[in-house]
Amino acid sequence: MAENFNNHDREIILTKEGLQKLESELETLKSVRREEVAERIKQAIAFGDISENSEYEDAKNEQAFIEGRILTLEKTLKKARLMEDDEIRTDVVSLGSKVKLKEMKSGREVVVTLVSSAESKLKDGKISDESPVGRAIMGKSVKAVVPVEAPAGTIKYKILKVEK
Repeated sequence: MAENFNNHDREIILTKEGLQKLESELETLKSVRREEVAERIKQAIAFGDISENSEYEDAKNEQAFIEGRILTLEKTLKKARLMEDDEIRTDVVSLGSKVKLKEMKSGREVVVTLVSSAESKLKDGKISDESPVGRAIMGKSVKAVVPVEAPAGTIKYKILKVEK
């Protein structure tokens, strides 16, 4: 159990782009979204009885979400370290590597970038180093075939290319 606790204190390594996105989101939440939701709450209170006012409830829930997200981002940024370009390897898969994979059964190819969980976004092709695929390919070199355990069974990927 102690290992999981220490996991929360570990350094979070971010790409320059990832760091900028998190800082931008934090700034927007603090300067724009906070004010918008405060105004919504003020307007909802002006409508009168807040005990049956769904607009007031919605605004208070949104306010709680925004404040929670601000705290999460602040904690993440406090533990963040910017990844330097020379840390990204091309001989083996490392954090920051852009990796071309081939799914062995279907032959389908996909390109992913391995990033920390704080900046992973599958639709942008950024997968976490803590995801099943991320863990499986980490430290492996081109031509390696790696098994990935998935709910539907084991999927094998071949690493075709590793670049910055």
